[in-house]
Amino acid sequence: MITSVLVANRGEIACRIVRTCGELGIRTVAVHSDADENALHARVADTAVRLPGTAPADTYLRGDLIVKAALASGADAVHPGYGFLSENADFARAVRDAGLVWIGPPPEAIEAMASKTRAKELMGIEPLREVTESDLPVLVKAAAGGGGRGMRVVRRLADLDGERDAARAEAASAFGDGEVFVEPYVEGGRHVEVQVLADTHGTVWVLGTRDCSLQRRHQKVIEEAPAPGLTARLTGELHALAVRAARAVSYVGAGTVEFLVAGERAHFLEMNTRLQVEHPVTEAVFGIDLVAEQIRVAEGHALSGDPPRARGHAVEARLYAEDPSREWAPQTGRLHRLAVPGAVRLDTGYTDGDDIGVHYDPLLAKVVAHAPTRAEAVRKLAAALERAVIHGPVTNRDLLVRSLRHEEFAEARTDTGFYDRHLPELTVPAPDPYAPLAAALADAHGRSRFGGWRNLPSQPQTKRYAMAGEEHEVRYRHTRDGLTADGVRVVHADAGLVILDVDGVRRRYEVSRYGDRVYVGATALTALPRFPDPTVQHAPGSLLAPMPGTVVRVAEGLTEGAAVEAGQPLLWLEAMKMQHRITAPATGVVSALHAAPGRQVEVGTLLAVVEATPPGARGRTEHAAPPRERDQSETTRTLPTT
Repeated sequence: MITSVLVANRGEIACRIVRTCGELGIRTVAVHSDADENALHARVADTAVRLPGTAPADTYLRGDLIVKAALASGADAVHPGYGFLSENADFARAVRDAGLVWIGPPPEAIEAMASKTRAKELMGIEPLREVTESDLPVLVKAAAGGGGRGMRVVRRLADLDGERDAARAEAASAFGDGEVFVEPYVEGGRHVEVQVLADTHGTVWVLGTRDCSLQRRHQKVIEEAPAPGLTARLTGELHALAVRAARAVSYVGAGTVEFLVAGERAHFLEMNTRLQVEHPVTEAVFGIDLVAEQIRVAEGHALSGDPPRARGHAVEARLYAEDPSREWAPQTGRLHRLAVPGAVRLDTGYTDGDDIGVHYDPLLAKVVAHAPTRAEAVRKLAAALERAVIHGPVTNRDLLVRSLRHEEFAEARTDTGFYDRHLPELTVPAPDPYAPLAAALADAHGRSRFGGWRNLPSQPQTKRYAMAGEEHEVRYRHTRDGLTADGVRVVHADAGLVILDVDGVRRRYEVSRYGDRVYVGATALTALPRFPDPTVQHAPGSLLAPMPGTVVRVAEGLTEGAAVEAGQPLLWLEAMKMQHRITAPATGVVSALHAAPGRQVEVGTLLAVVEATPPGARGRTEHAAPPRERDQSETTRTLPTT
């Protein structure tokens, strides 16, 4: 009987496992890096053990330190969560060798499926050995790991070697294994997966399908169960292939078999030998706790009878601290408030007042809705997200709401290319035009005004705000009857609530302020000073860091005085598990270079200056466009010049 579990993970993953352990009466131990010293998962566990350092390679990927932490804290079992060491066979062996219970599949099963190439061989599938024009497009893919790291779509044969080298380097950095392989890239396919659960007595349960087709950079954004629109024949084939994969490696515990589905054909991708991020939709539909089942299986219990029956439909949305309109750039800062209303499930690793840093994945929370039908579940989830209170860094909340309400999603016609087709329309700013007025009126509440004895009307007061990248000026007056604004009747105004009457329709705004940042409902504004100080001026062609992070690479041979072409990659920043490639804004010469590998930079740090070549100075120049294809971990960014 397991009495104490060390959770070898962080964030919402660790919090989710701690919750179930608490319900089972099992004591929990958290591990944390220095950056996570005050993180929620370290606070909610019964005990926490420090892993010195901040980088994952020095902390959460140090299996030796985690085993020592388990032994020192008196834990008798280790749950790896999902990500980090969850699919590391050597770590599983080290846990077992230390006399601890491993809550996961046998190391041999992890090893067999950890390499996607070996997994395909087990399923009788051969990777592409020689790629020709007729094979294009193809996908270069890391043999180890997941989450889209080390993955590149190649559409031109001339790009294959370069993309393969880049994928190798990224895979080696992320997983310690630089092996990559090439497979056909299925255009317009759906990402469908099957949840399996197996015990040590030979029983394998199939717990339905999930559709995870809405992805950015090959990483899932919205998932649902069951996968809609599959025929009974195709569903049966997927189930059979999943059981075949599990039995081929004598699998034990929870695992996921992933496919790309095009028409009535299923293409095997891989088997994830761990719990998936999207497992809550399966839990909602089948009414079970997969973490609890993992623990029972690890204790040697048999799965009793047939799997539970599926009921209804569930949809999950991943709430990220990122800006989809700026190439999914991750965001950092203080999360002042996070509250999601309605009868939905919220899995998160953050609470009010926590800081979102640069070291780890930008996932804030997962929001899950369950209902009798798909349409009801989608409606419930969209409404909960729309009404959510999120005060802090920019998130993808609006994108999620629009995606859920998009015609293609409503009709279950989405595929993995959804955001390639629709991202521009889904990220058009749509701020409330009355939000600046509500902010100004809330700010004016309680301020002194000129005496009521004056016969002359007071001069209008003005406030300036930045909203959705634009500046807005608001005018209002103090009168004997209170605050007034042209064309709008102010029904009520105080520091936290403003009610406006616009053409007979009442609009209610809850207002919160944190320094110069103001939140009016779901709209974020920045209060601007009445007389702004002169801003720091940068030379034309200056490249400023778009986010805090680390310079991990500078283009080979790039020095001051070097000639560059428009769109040419100059340097790479890494933040929140993603690399961001920064390119030259114009053809010209690098007149200043301040970036160096390993340098930590903040938002707005001057990285380099490219002096554009005057028109006609070099004759006609062909400008190289930035690459079109981007993967989960690298975005191309031509920064605006100042």
